[in-house]
Amino acid sequence: MKQPDPVLPPANDQQPEANAPRATSPAEPQFSKETYLTWYEQMQLMRKFEEKAGQLYGQQKIKGFCHLYIGQEACVAGAVSALEKGDKWITAYRDHAHPLALGTSPNAIMAELYAKATGCSKGKGGSMHMFDKEVNFVGGHGIVGGQVPMGAGLAFAEKYNKTGKLCICYMGDGAVRQGALHEAFNMAMLWKLPVIFVVENNGYAMGTSVQRTSNVTELYHIGRGYDMPSEPVNGMNVEDIHDAVARAAERARAGEGPTFLEFKTYRYKGHSMSDPAKYRTKEELEDYRSRDAIESVRHTILTHNMATEEQLTAIDEKIKAQVLESVEFAENSPFPTADELYKDVYVQQDYPYIRD
Repeated sequence: MKQPDPVLPPANDQQPEANAPRATSPAEPQFSKETYLTWYEQMQLMRKFEEKAGQLYGQQKIKGFCHLYIGQEACVAGAVSALEKGDKWITAYRDHAHPLALGTSPNAIMAELYAKATGCSKGKGGSMHMFDKEVNFVGGHGIVGGQVPMGAGLAFAEKYNKTGKLCICYMGDGAVRQGALHEAFNMAMLWKLPVIFVVENNGYAMGTSVQRTSNVTELYHIGRGYDMPSEPVNGMNVEDIHDAVARAAERARAGEGPTFLEFKTYRYKGHSMSDPAKYRTKEELEDYRSRDAIESVRHTILTHNMATEEQLTAIDEKIKAQVLESVEFAENSPFPTADELYKDVYVQQDYPYIRD
């Protein structure tokens, strides 16, 4: 059975709404040439890096769990351009793309996937637990919904310290059915915390459609139960993502509290590398590929003469070289030594934990 479209309304025996979002190039560019080229380069880096990671996983160079973000790149690129340096970022375990867009070296991320000491989490986090303090990326978290109250806590710290900064907290659509989310939403609204909650609704929590697991399928409505400003956003359109996050950030910095955004997006791969994704049709997948955000940005750039085919090809070649360099770096890096096991557990270096 074809699953209902998370971006567009159900197609079976129904006419789509006139204002249904679809990833298309605007008649006139909404942003500068530099912004479009930055988006293109960021999203291509995310895409090509993860395509290589998937290949390496198949070769058993990368082990453990591996959850790819392919198809959802606009959800990060549009938010990065809308926020400020110093804002905090936190997400679930589909977490390779976020630090890449924030500026973490691809070498450090690939090395982490290889469990090498030169990785961004010193080889001890792997695919699901990426961290990079330098770019204010506060993880990759493996417990479904566990990062939501942590995101509220990060925002509380920004408000308490009067930094003028905020936290953007990402989650998958399965997380909205966790009790921790509702507790965090309540406190965030009560204290007007500067946090942007984002649910990346790709239609399936692991392999189960939203329609089979939730009575509320327009997930942004959940925020309205707390009087939280909430809205759906076309997650296949980087311009729409930027605009929605910019509005939410303006509210947060003005002391008006949190926002809940539902990014209606789609991942092209299964839940993880071990998921064959047999719960959806090839036709459904190809329909979403036809709205690919990277191709939309590429079309805008070329249509409005922001760059030539040759210049975009040069960007592609640069990214290919970066990815290959990251693989070589990871291959040649050492594994952590045994004494690393007890490091970075507590801030207090002489904490009196017991070990044999």
